[in-house]
Amino acid sequence: MKFPIYLHQADSGSFSGFAPDIQGVFFAGADIDGAIADAYAAIDAHLEFQAEKGRALPQAQNVKAHLNDEDCQGGFWAFVEIDLSRYDGKAVKLNITLPQNLLSRIDQYVAVNKDYGSRSGFIADLARRELQKTA
Repeated sequence: MKFPIYLHQADSGSFSGFAPDIQGVFFAGADIDGAIADAYAAIDAHLEFQAEKGRALPQAQNVKAHLNDEDCQGGFWAFVEIDLSRYDGKAVKLNITLPQNLLSRIDQYVAVNKDYGSRSGFIADLARRELQKTA
């Protein structure tokens, strides 16, 4: 998921900013690359903490949702890509029952779409997308 971040440049040339979709996440750096790297670290730490506590993870909105925010004036936008599956916790083996033809179709789809890695990866990704709709 791409989280928008908002950056301001100080007179000294350093950068600081925040993630408007994640309350309390602030970052800074001596240059823009350092600030973006710090943004990634700050967002990662926040999401890891939320996941450890069993709390829902924040969802990224598009920049348009923040354009009228008074804190988002006079600076510029960037994005930090975060793989939310990292915060799902350890894998748990389970036994499920699926119709044979459906399972065959899933396996054929995964064989062509290698990004899923396995049928478990496919089912987990599909479940994440469906659950995100309710967040």
